[in-house]
Amino acid sequence: MNSYLESVFGLRPQMRRAFIMVQDVVMVLVAVALSLVLSRSNLSFEPLSNEGLATWAAIVLISHFLFRYCGLYTTVWRFASTPDFFNILKSCAILTLALYATSLLARSFQPVQGLNERQFIVFFLVSFTIISAPRLFYRFLRDGASWGILSRKTDETQTKRALFVGRLGEADLIIRFTRTAQPADHSIVGIMATERGAPLGTRIQGVPVVATLPRLIDVLEDYASGTKSLDLLIFGSGAEHEIEDYSELVRVARHGDINVVQFSGLSELERHGKLVLDTVEMETILRRPTVASDIERIGAFVGGKRVLVTGGAGSIGQTLVKRSLELGAESVLVADNSEFGIFQLSRYIDEKDHDRLKVRIVDVADRRQITRVVTEFRPDIIFHAAALKHVPLLEENWDSAIQTNIFGTLVCAEVAAKCGVAQFVLISSDKAVDPTSVLGMTKRAAEQIISALHGTPSSEPGGRRPATKFIAVRFGNVFGSNGSVATIFQAQIEAGGPVTITDRRMTRYFMTVAEAVDLVIMSAADAASRQGGDDYAVYMLDMGKPVPILEVAETMIRLSGKSPYKDIAIRFTGIRPGEKLHETLHGNDEELVELGISKIFGLSTDVVEWSDVQIALTALQQSAKNQDKAAALAVMANLDRAKKARGSIHLSAIPKTVGQAG
Repeated sequence: MNSYLESVFGLRPQMRRAFIMVQDVVMVLVAVALSLVLSRSNLSFEPLSNEGLATWAAIVLISHFLFRYCGLYTTVWRFASTPDFFNILKSCAILTLALYATSLLARSFQPVQGLNERQFIVFFLVSFTIISAPRLFYRFLRDGASWGILSRKTDETQTKRALFVGRLGEADLIIRFTRTAQPADHSIVGIMATERGAPLGTRIQGVPVVATLPRLIDVLEDYASGTKSLDLLIFGSGAEHEIEDYSELVRVARHGDINVVQFSGLSELERHGKLVLDTVEMETILRRPTVASDIERIGAFVGGKRVLVTGGAGSIGQTLVKRSLELGAESVLVADNSEFGIFQLSRYIDEKDHDRLKVRIVDVADRRQITRVVTEFRPDIIFHAAALKHVPLLEENWDSAIQTNIFGTLVCAEVAAKCGVAQFVLISSDKAVDPTSVLGMTKRAAEQIISALHGTPSSEPGGRRPATKFIAVRFGNVFGSNGSVATIFQAQIEAGGPVTITDRRMTRYFMTVAEAVDLVIMSAADAASRQGGDDYAVYMLDMGKPVPILEVAETMIRLSGKSPYKDIAIRFTGIRPGEKLHETLHGNDEELVELGISKIFGLSTDVVEWSDVQIALTALQQSAKNQDKAAALAVMANLDRAKKARGSIHLSAIPKTVGQAG
């Protein structure tokens, strides 16, 4: 039977379908013969006579067209299920009634002996059985463990033995997939159920439930100790939020040389995709669900637009570029001064999107270069992600921070307004709140420039706002970005330690780069629809609760299969210049405004009068020219403390000397 099925399903689709059609009508004829034999009927006419042959031909035609009409040949046998077998039952019932009605009609013209209702009842039962049997048997072979034995030779030495940790419904899907995959890479040998009250010792498709909460760690340690051979631990989707001891399970598995992956959906598994642990680590540390994106809204905002991303070779910039392409941007241009970063970006972007990607190596503080880029590309949206951002480095290189973070922002914003770009979005930082570092002060000044350019100009008749909508989006640390604590800790762990932390009390806000980018785009989409008093210059992302940096380090060490303080030392080095123990996302003088958008707030904040911004920029330019750090810091500090008032002025009021600072 197995060889027969393999031969049939080795045919081309059209030939296979024709073969199945012939098989079904033959089965119908066999069912007629069996019903007569089983009911011990003696027909009054010869089966091979003219009228007998005409009867068989009529049965063949009726059954064929009826089966086609009922859709028996549109089902893929491998995925045949209860509705498909009900369809066969219905088809056989209709066929039986049709043949019975035909026989009653024929008997009204010519009596036929040996034919009664009993034969039709038997025919219905037999026809359903023998038509369903091949389909049912094929599904059994494809779905069950017997397929591996009957249809192919499995190399057991190359099949990885795996435990599944998660919900029983997902376990059923995983087991089904692993048994039908070609080749058979994995074999599920046990299920560790995360549902409360799951029946220990029961079986899902023959695979036993070997552990339930709260004994998952004990059972896994038994496997990891070497008493039982195990190659792989597969977590169900969302397990990191459902299992209290998730990170400990990962640690036990890695310590026992058991690889760890996470189920990410059937379509991903069928392409052999796996959620690798560097992604899982972030989810484990955040201990919160990721933010669901409003794909329809951000897609409508970016789709068909021309997008310019400054600093597009950085972590945030790269993801902004890729996301814009995914959302259907007409074209995306990357402006960055890092040749190697742009080269790396080309490897990060899918080949199919390369035709819509353009790159320019430029300095954002160079007005001539930025003007040329914006004039030639004519963007609809500018995401200004270009910035220097490392706190300790910028304390020493303060002049470069001022040039890039402040005057680079000023140049890009002015050129955007001059060229009529519809929207300008500054990527800001939580370090701009009550700044204590050069980085924070420069990001605060950049926000103040954007806020001043955002307001409705009082000098224009009718209060008409400038063509460009300016906003800043403020958020905290992006987990896994270049130079973030995660990448530093990972390198230190791989080197054998020690992991260095400035202070055991230090906390930071964390968000994934994908979350941050989608929320930045959503903020821009919201700003584009707002006018007047319901308009906000600064948006803030809700990043949940701050996470202790020490906890981040300890968790990452455990996820590497090692023990903190024992296998990998943790050393405290002291707070560096400009660092805070705890960051905040908004100041005491800023009011959070609910926008009706998940994880996004508007900030109602006072705007520094443009005259103060103008004086500060001129003085700052002179301080940088004189290499006077103290004077530069004083200028930025005074700007932050300047008298604040609602309102700003149009770009035309910016002096030429300031406009050419970059």
